Amino acid sequence: MLFSAVQLEPSAPTSSTKELFLLPALIPLSRPSSYRPSSYRKANSFYGWHIVAYSTIALAASGPGQTAAVSVFIDPMMADLGISRSAISTAYLIGTLVGALIMPWIGRALDRYGVRRTMATIGAAFGGVLVSLAAVSEIVGLTAGFAGIRMAGQGALSLTATTATALWFTRRRGTAMGIVSALGAVGISMTPLVMEGFIASHGWRLAWAVEGVAIWLVVIPIALLGMRDRPADLGQLPDGDTPSSDSNADRNAAWGATVAQAVRAPYFWVVTGGVAACGLLSTAVNFHQISLLSERGLSTTAAAGNFLWQTIAMLLATLAVGALTDRVRPRWLIVGAMLSLSAGLVWGTQITPGMSAVIFGALLGGAGGGMRVLEAATFPRYFGTAHLGSIRGLVTAISVGSTAFGPLIYAYAYQVAGSYTTVLLATAPIPVLIAIAALLVRPPAPAVRSRL
Repeated sequence: MLFSAVQLEPSAPTSSTKELFLLPALIPLSRPSSYRPSSYRKANSFYGWHIVAYSTIALAASGPGQTAAVSVFIDPMMADLGISRSAISTAYLIGTLVGALIMPWIGRALDRYGVRRTMATIGAAFGGVLVSLAAVSEIVGLTAGFAGIRMAGQGALSLTATTATALWFTRRRGTAMGIVSALGAVGISMTPLVMEGFIASHGWRLAWAVEGVAIWLVVIPIALLGMRDRPADLGQLPDGDTPSSDSNADRNAAWGATVAQAVRAPYFWVVTGGVAACGLLSTAVNFHQISLLSERGLSTTAAAGNFLWQTIAMLLATLAVGALTDRVRPRWLIVGAMLSLSAGLVWGTQITPGMSAVIFGALLGGAGGGMRVLEAATFPRYFGTAHLGSIRGLVTAISVGSTAFGPLIYAYAYQVAGSYTTVLLATAPIPVLIAIAALLVRPPAPAVRSRL
């Protein structure tokens, strides 16, 4: 009988500490319900790199649901619909929270139905919501639209794309995740640059509709024609390894910790806290970035262009962290990301046009990119892949939920203080606390499957 046991690092100091890190040992785990004998023609070469390419495009396609892209719609919609900044921030909060509540079910769908069918369904829903946003005329419809794009785009499509990649790699998972996250982030960050000019020329209503049709034309075909759920579907192994003589599809099926087991590990909450902090604070800044940077003397075009520097930093940080996740202790990568985020918030109070704004964008972009790829690459290592969708669905729910509060907090702080300086300084210590926790908490040893 097959069992899953997660062991402590040998250096664990005390028995009481051991209880905190030890995931339940000798608990029989079943294969994921999406696992089935291969129903596809076997590929002539390792298909994982095709999955990397398709996942990159899918992640980039989540751009219309990300805060950076939504931010360029905010001021035009406020002016056209007669909505205040606090009201539209509240609508974004409610919509994001509703979207976040759905994420655990999306994760379970990934485990039960597989990547292919889940991604196709998400693509159809995401495109439909974007098209419907072109017709909104009041705050209720706008709130519903925000819920849809935050659930389907920022949450579900991103979760599906990155989880798909994690399932096809083990030894090279960090590198593969780094490529997907970095290049996907480029596509995400290009969305506000493209849409800012499109909105100025054709209006925000047509912009929403065009984004929705584009999602239908890109995501659904990729899901149905390109994606495959797991290597076993094509008779392959992760990383393209050659099966040993006594291996078979059943033994190569995925195994790992359940959600209930994963949440008992303190490391789970340290990493999740880091991702949530990036979501809370980066989303707050990005949502109000045009206003924030305009207050510091930048033009509207220059403020929107600052997303480019965030993209470049995110690209470099994501590739670097992805390559380092299997070589460097996670705590140091978490500390680096959190200190970069804190420094960016403090620096935001001193921005002037030019290089100062570039540094601001680089600090925020590097923190967010590094933290996201670290979570996506390391959780499969410590908790396995059998229930990876459910585990990461919970993380995504918390992360997306955290993004709901940032814009509203910053909006009310701006209304009270008349500037963003106070709230930037007040929230800067949050990442520092998570960095300290990362230094104190040890990760569990990698999940293993043993035969007893």
